[in-house]
Amino acid sequence: MMRDFKILIVDDTPKNIQVVASILQPLQYQLAYATDGTRALAMIEKNNYDLILLDVMMPGMDGYEVCQQIKKIEQYKEVPVIFLTARTDLDSVIKGFDSGGNDYVSKPFNAPELVARVKTQLRLKAFEDSQQETIDAALAKLRALNQEIIDTQREVVFTIGAIAESRSKETGNHVRRVAEYSQLLGQLAGLPSEETELLKLASPMHDVGKVGIPDSILNKPGKHTPEEWEIMKTHAQLGHDMLQHSSRPILKTAAIIALEHHEKWDGSGYPRGLKGGQIHIHGRITALADVYDALGSSRCYKEAWEDERIYTFLKEQAGFHLDPDLVKLFFDNLDPFLKIRESFKDD
Repeated sequence: MMRDFKILIVDDTPKNIQVVASILQPLQYQLAYATDGTRALAMIEKNNYDLILLDVMMPGMDGYEVCQQIKKIEQYKEVPVIFLTARTDLDSVIKGFDSGGNDYVSKPFNAPELVARVKTQLRLKAFEDSQQETIDAALAKLRALNQEIIDTQREVVFTIGAIAESRSKETGNHVRRVAEYSQLLGQLAGLPSEETELLKLASPMHDVGKVGIPDSILNKPGKHTPEEWEIMKTHAQLGHDMLQHSSRPILKTAAIIALEHHEKWDGSGYPRGLKGGQIHIHGRITALADVYDALGSSRCYKEAWEDERIYTFLKEQAGFHLDPDLVKLFFDNLDPFLKIRESFKDD
């Protein structure tokens, strides 16, 4: 028995509806009835039918037009429609299939044929529904696994970034603040949400190349000698070289940031002396985020600066060290940056 299937019978002649119902009732389907296309469409909008038996010759909208309207409804695109028709010429049959019909039964009805065609369409629909459920479950699992991969990448990125910072006696919260600042700057600059999310995930790796710098240079409390400074500057290229071979979007973005976050707007930065728009927007954004946070943090070679001193420096460096448009966005939206700093302040 197929007790759970709901069938809508549409025919402008009540006697025909009675005939069809008498044939199908022993199978204990749930049957509903409509005597015109308008009423049928109204019922379809409010109910979930598994099969529609549709008369062709009806006043107002004929069955072909009704079928076309049904197939425009998203949840009914895969619901089978069987035409009930006395018109069995080839042109009429083709027109029925072209309008979205799945099968047809000729009048007067042959009971075994009607039952067989109804059962066939319902079996097909049941199979397609079960397959769709399997596909949906598989897609949900795939999305969950993909999210797990993204979460794992995020955790690895933050961990490696924190390790790099810890070697230079900086806190893990520095990389978190830089990540949040970078995402916010990207949003303010009008970058797509997918790109700003990548910025957030990748920017913690900006100083990963520091793992290749000797401690004696990295943590030197005084001023570096010219030779030491040249070694220190290699961390940008080292970070890029460590990351550039990955095909993962997060690490590809991180490679760009590692290489270019010490470039300066006026071309005086390193390692390549890029200028202005030659510097990737990700590098320019992370540069501002990193400088802002570094100035407000204690390091082995300096104490944290007061806010007003930081603001003065950033304004002075707009157009020299830093992208002037990004600096303007920063000051035009200072409150959310301060909120981020408070949320991830060092213990």
